[in-house]
Amino acid sequence: MQQATDFLKESEELNRLVMSLSSDQLCKPTQFKQWSPSDILAHLHFWNRAAELQTSKPDALVSLLTSLKAGKSLRELERSAFSTVDPIDQIVEWFTLAKQVSASFTVIAPKARLKWVGPDMSARSSITARQMETWAHGQAIFDLFGEERSESSRIKNIVVLGVNTFGWTYKSRKLNVPETMPRLELTAPSGDVWTFGDETSGSSVSGLAVEFCQVVTQTRNIADTHLQTDGEAARDWMSKAQCFAGPAHPPPTPGTRVMSTKA
Repeated sequence: MQQATDFLKESEELNRLVMSLSSDQLCKPTQFKQWSPSDILAHLHFWNRAAELQTSKPDALVSLLTSLKAGKSLRELERSAFSTVDPIDQIVEWFTLAKQVSASFTVIAPKARLKWVGPDMSARSSITARQMETWAHGQAIFDLFGEERSESSRIKNIVVLGVNTFGWTYKSRKLNVPETMPRLELTAPSGDVWTFGDETSGSSVSGLAVEFCQVVTQTRNIADTHLQTDGEAARDWMSKAQCFAGPAHPPPTPGTRVMSTKA
């Protein structure tokens, strides 16, 4: 599965940044809920472990997910997923598992059904979600240190996830799903133009694919991007877009999730 390779590339990009940080820097708060880079890696590591169990030990995955209901907070469980408390060693442990997860998903059938927190999901959906989470949570670390991430066409997986969850944005808020998704015209990092949706929809979103990904993963408010919306349907979608599972979340307030000035 190409998505498994893309997940690994995303993890490699984040690993290059975090491996350059000191233990003190790994404990600095980011703009995302004041989580530190170490907190973010713990979150990614816990759910990467869950994804690995999907393919290798589904019964163990069920036990792990059951522990979420046993009174221990999710943050505690995520922090305890590491076998070490040293921030630098945690990076190595996180990245080692990420490589293992990529290898496991590379050889599994894309449409294989795997257990998860809610309904079963396809292997392709699972590894795409891992790439999306790595990219989205990694954004907070890149922002903290004023570093630009090297983007590539692998983010198309996240764009597609944003498209596929158009209806979820509304269902999660118990709102009626619009009959037609606004047209998308997005410029990829390569300069190619990716289009989605019906040209006759009467509403559209255009701009950089990276910024579209930032909005649907809620790492940016659309006001902090250069995306252009035409029509009320497009403006409404971008004001609440959410490509991740769980209860409805509002986007960040304008100006609260931005790239820091590099020291």
